[in-house]
Amino acid sequence: GSCFDLLLLIRCRFREALLLNGFDFLAQTVRAHRIQTIAGLLPILGVLPASASEPLYVKNLSPVAGLIGLPSQRDAQTTPSGQVAVALYGSVANDYVNESSDTEFLNLDGETLRVALELRYGLAENWDIQLEVPWLQQSGGELDGAIDDWHDFWGMSDGGRSDVPRDILDYQYTSLAGGFSLQDDTSGIGDISLSLNHVFYQDESSAVSLALGYKFGTGDEDEFLGSGADDAFIALRFSGAQMSNLPLTWHGQAGYLHAGDSNLFDGFQEQNLWFAGLAVDWQFAQRWSLIAQLDGHAAPLDSSLAGVGDDAVIATLGTRWYFAPHWSMDFNFVEDIRVATAPDVTFQASLRYRSES
Repeated sequence: GSCFDLLLLIRCRFREALLLNGFDFLAQTVRAHRIQTIAGLLPILGVLPASASEPLYVKNLSPVAGLIGLPSQRDAQTTPSGQVAVALYGSVANDYVNESSDTEFLNLDGETLRVALELRYGLAENWDIQLEVPWLQQSGGELDGAIDDWHDFWGMSDGGRSDVPRDILDYQYTSLAGGFSLQDDTSGIGDISLSLNHVFYQDESSAVSLALGYKFGTGDEDEFLGSGADDAFIALRFSGAQMSNLPLTWHGQAGYLHAGDSNLFDGFQEQNLWFAGLAVDWQFAQRWSLIAQLDGHAAPLDSSLAGVGDDAVIATLGTRWYFAPHWSMDFNFVEDIRVATAPDVTFQASLRYRSES
């Protein structure tokens, strides 16, 4: 009996070993097959490589400041030689400012729609050229009601915008030196700009570049599509990764713009303008970034009224979606930190394409 029990025990243990080994072999086979399958799907799914960081495209679309050739922030890195980058930007800004003094009166009530096509081309290593062609519409718009409701919901001051008729266009400025006026809707090509960018310092995680730019007075000044003058600027830009394990990238710019003689602002124009900006890009997931940004610039007019005579400070918060290799979309909104120096609110979206670097 004891021999039989011993043989039975050995047989049971042998069968268990076979079963365990068989299941282990099967599991290993399934795992290997799964890995091979996923590896084969990666090109199809379009898993993204690390994407180049870029600040948000931000313009102050105040009816006056928006006509000056102040450049938006951009990555200090240039487009690789022989390659292109294309972007389409769309912005809608709603503005209401009503101010007066003993010698001046300002009323900016309207909505600006701006669409811009931007092309970058890598001329050579560390050199690229950038072209921007905008289209603008000045109108009464359709956002006044929504903005009034937003102010009412939060109990916020609306600066008197709820006391005037909604969705009308009325740009007026009068002073001892002159003024301007627009009450009829307009649309058309704005002022085209061209800039040359050069990276003069670069290491593994950062770059510093210099940009020279020129804005051509191609937009109709009487219709508030352009300033009617040529502007020139110089800008110093920086881009670099956070000096830690955080997935942050910093961008900054500072520069000077000389505004050409504008008939629209003749007699009260400021021609020597500074501009600056700082942005941080947090890529919290492979396909998503959250970007916070500050931009500022000197006042465009020689005026005692804040809407046109104070230096502007605006803040932007946005998100970026890398939805396919080399493609991304931005969604962001802009607020006037220094009240009246920029539109009450601006909504922006953009579509970008970068060729493979």
